[in-house]
Amino acid sequence: MLASSSPTLPLSSDFFVPVNKDVQAEFRTDGDSKVIYLCGNSLGLSSRRSVDLVQEELKAWGTHGVVGHFRHPHDRPWVKFTDELNPLMAEIVGAKEKEVACMGTLTSNLHLMMDSFYKPTADRFKILCEAKAFPSDQYAIASQVKAHDLDPTTAIIEVSPREGEYTLREEDILEIIATEGPSIALVLFSGVQYYTGQWFPMESITRKAKEQGCICGWDLAHAVGNVPLALHDWNVDFAVWCTYKYLNASPGGIAGLFVHEKWDNIVLPKFAGWWGHELTTRFEMPPKFSPILGAQGFQQSNPCILALASLLGSLQLFKEAGMMKPIRERSLLLTGTLERLLNKSSYFVPPDEVRQFYPQPGRGEPGFTIITPSDASQRGAQLSLLFLPVGTGLMQKIFTGLSNYGVIGDEREPDVIRLAPAPLYNTIGDCEQAVHYLEEAFKALI
Repeated sequence: MLASSSPTLPLSSDFFVPVNKDVQAEFRTDGDSKVIYLCGNSLGLSSRRSVDLVQEELKAWGTHGVVGHFRHPHDRPWVKFTDELNPLMAEIVGAKEKEVACMGTLTSNLHLMMDSFYKPTADRFKILCEAKAFPSDQYAIASQVKAHDLDPTTAIIEVSPREGEYTLREEDILEIIATEGPSIALVLFSGVQYYTGQWFPMESITRKAKEQGCICGWDLAHAVGNVPLALHDWNVDFAVWCTYKYLNASPGGIAGLFVHEKWDNIVLPKFAGWWGHELTTRFEMPPKFSPILGAQGFQQSNPCILALASLLGSLQLFKEAGMMKPIRERSLLLTGTLERLLNKSSYFVPPDEVRQFYPQPGRGEPGFTIITPSDASQRGAQLSLLFLPVGTGLMQKIFTGLSNYGVIGDEREPDVIRLAPAPLYNTIGDCEQAVHYLEEAFKALI
């Protein structure tokens, strides 16, 4: 089991970790040693369980062919495969089983949900979201607005941080909802902001949105498997997510969605497909669509079994770890440790001192600050490091140095590197080594 007092995870050995020579870590002489992988916020590592289950499905395909849809050597018939996944996914997001579906891709699911729930009228037509949301969300929101012959410049309200700040204040979001509420049709935020790592106050935003008569939906790409969620109890209308980040389901793995049960007999699937039809009569091929009650009625085509198997392997590990409570405890320990070590760096600049030390753009000594909230209740695993002075190309040089030392984070242009210790497989030692090599990367430039 995971424990916040334990410096290493027993589950670390259940994941494949790349080695230095395979990622071309040029400054490391120990080519066969594992890299320091702090990039689970972008793509989670491959679990041995997932690999085993994918291999089992490939073998079942070879030995059973089409029969595997109904008779399976491991009692996972393909027509019911998501029955293995839905209870686990529901537990991850804090939902009832019928409120979740493993299906599609994140942006396609977002379009399905927005088409179902964004119903603008002459008076209530606006969408409220955070400024600089993940680009795919921005594209989807703008295209949905245009599909209703509305102007994105007037129909979309974007909430920005205050001058000189990096993240949004809860009171500012709630005030805008209260002020603009009668004109807002949909409140749609990220659970965890991809760039800054801020975990938005989901419960209070949802409550305020509902008070104002707004629909409230969430993109949980960076929240699912990262922070505790209670979508049903928070009265969230809908949510969408991918599974290849903290859920380790494979590159481009199958996505998921949530629809609160209160909508079961009100919002029915508009773009029907046969996999959303009730299983009892699905293979009788009836001409009239009879949807599964709840989120699973939104399914359209039969999902890729290999993608489902990979996700199942990871979710089984989540279950064995005790699900989100102990995983969150472990995450708090790891990210808190990483933050304390970074704060001790001679190159660290406290966020509230950045303006003092960098009064003019492009000028000043090389350094970095952390733009993720220091309050652990307002973040997940990720810390976003902003390299200073901004706009000088320092981030790219540091990122190259880290990569050559075998530290795998990810860069976000123009000035941010994101580091995220994943509680299922990262260790305190990973955090310590990452900060050590960050110092080395700086020294090489001075």
